[in-house]
Amino acid sequence: MSATPETESPSVLAGPKIMLEGPSGSGKTRALGTMVDWAARQNPPREVDVLFTENGLETLLGYWRDRKLPVPTNLHWHVSRISGMGLEELIKAANSAGAMTYEGLTKQVDPNRAKNNPWEKILRLLVDFPDDRTGTKRGNIGTWGADRIFINDSLSETASACFRMQTGIKPVASQPDYMVAQQNLINWLRWMTQQLQCTFVITAHVGRQVKEITGATQLMTKAIGRALADDIPQLFSETIYTYREGTNWYWDTAASNVDTKTRYLPIASKIPPDFAQIMDKWLERSKV
Repeated sequence: MSATPETESPSVLAGPKIMLEGPSGSGKTRALGTMVDWAARQNPPREVDVLFTENGLETLLGYWRDRKLPVPTNLHWHVSRISGMGLEELIKAANSAGAMTYEGLTKQVDPNRAKNNPWEKILRLLVDFPDDRTGTKRGNIGTWGADRIFINDSLSETASACFRMQTGIKPVASQPDYMVAQQNLINWLRWMTQQLQCTFVITAHVGRQVKEITGATQLMTKAIGRALADDIPQLFSETIYTYREGTNWYWDTAASNVDTKTRYLPIASKIPPDFAQIMDKWLERSKV
């Protein structure tokens, strides 16, 4: 835990870009609470805005409420769940699958996909981020300075929204569908990691892939298909693997079967899951 700091000087560095990736139940969302606590201790306190695209709000609020602590006032959030197909859409997809060839299915186009584009919805949220907590708008994240923190929980459902932009309700995706969605997603991640001045944190799940040359099993970032798995981790200043042993959660930057990366943490296993370790070092390096 970091001590209460003196009033800070302006930062000369953009905020860190951090990806926490690991299996479900490895403490990714809960660890976000340590970022909010760190931000609340600063002088003045730093604002933290979280976009939830899956059911993570309950877990984050539980970080404080389970210990009978108040939720810090510097935390703001918006929940934007990616809706699944309705029953009528599922019936229509099942009918198409039973009546058409695979080639015909891949050539289908959902005529209504532009009317219900979840990816466009997410992008527009970032233009003037809405706060569910206060009912206010928080501004364009592209204009936020290094004193602000933006979090996306998680990449998995955010990527699903990008994929749905291209496929709509069609039951089978073609290779061009994957390529269009993948390019849109990687362009967004590049903007978030290369253009934003604010700190950016995203959580992600991992999937197992077998390396063709060595036959070894590698844990890779889950997004849209497998094509982006090697490209995503390198965009971040910190790519941290999260895992659980018994009742304890840890961070790992030394795992041999995961692509990790660090500029602020030690290369080690069993690192306590606390964002203060990253942010305190970043503050020290960014002093004028």
